[in-house]
Amino acid sequence: MANFKGHVLPGSFFILFGLWWSVKYSLKHISRTPKKNSHVQTNFKHVEIIEGAVKVVFTLVGILGEQFVPDGPHLYLYRGQPRSWVKLMNWQHSTMYLFFLISGAVDIITYSTTLMPVGMDRFMLGMALYVEGLLFQYHVSLRPMLDQHIHTMLLMAIYPSVATCIIQVFVHENMILDFFSACLALLQGTWFWQIGFVLYPPWGGPEWDLNDHSNLMFITMCFCWHFALAILITAVNYTLVYWLLRKTEGGGRIGACALAVLGEAILLCSLTEERLDCHLSEMVYGRGPQTWHL
Repeated sequence: MANFKGHVLPGSFFILFGLWWSVKYSLKHISRTPKKNSHVQTNFKHVEIIEGAVKVVFTLVGILGEQFVPDGPHLYLYRGQPRSWVKLMNWQHSTMYLFFLISGAVDIITYSTTLMPVGMDRFMLGMALYVEGLLFQYHVSLRPMLDQHIHTMLLMAIYPSVATCIIQVFVHENMILDFFSACLALLQGTWFWQIGFVLYPPWGGPEWDLNDHSNLMFITMCFCWHFALAILITAVNYTLVYWLLRKTEGGGRIGACALAVLGEAILLCSLTEERLDCHLSEMVYGRGPQTWHL
């Protein structure tokens, strides 16, 4: 959807998964020892199945939202007199969600059966991200300069994510790759929100001058700040998980109770971060630099 909510939905999706991955990979790597490795792997198979199911539900909601909003295409691709394409931007978003839905289904099959080869879940996630990047690369080709640039910045998070997923197909359980993928997911999520605030200010106020080169410079710098924030959040989550596991009796054993508590915490953090992002963006970006067009 070409509005603020249309960017908040995928942004929230990536923020939630980025936060969860930073916690999940922290749990996985901190708790791994030669004696407990099989126990940890068994626990995380169930977690991966649940994660795949959540991915399917989120993306299904996204597809239905894109198709059946009041001004949506309602599953019509080509209609009218004279014949013309119907809401292609909504169809592009639906296509993006479709591939992440397939990725979620592959997650479930991979970890609940032996039908899929090892690494197929990461490969399919990489393909979903590749399709997302391909769609966004030509999403705003005829839009104003700032609109094109801010979406191009999104590709700087998407394509490295694709490369990371493909490497993970062959290099398993690599701590650096795992946390890098979590950082990039967070970066995508916060940047979707940033796009929404720049192009579709939810509370009105001054609009950005979409053809001012100074705004392009600021947006590029702002993207780097988002990346730094993603790294900081990942590091903080790792530190918190490390501290909690060391405080837990058994020194790193992962039980159902611990996973449930951490799952609730990550959902709470996600909601809190989104509200904070809204508030900060309203204060900082709502006024805008002097080069904005009023």
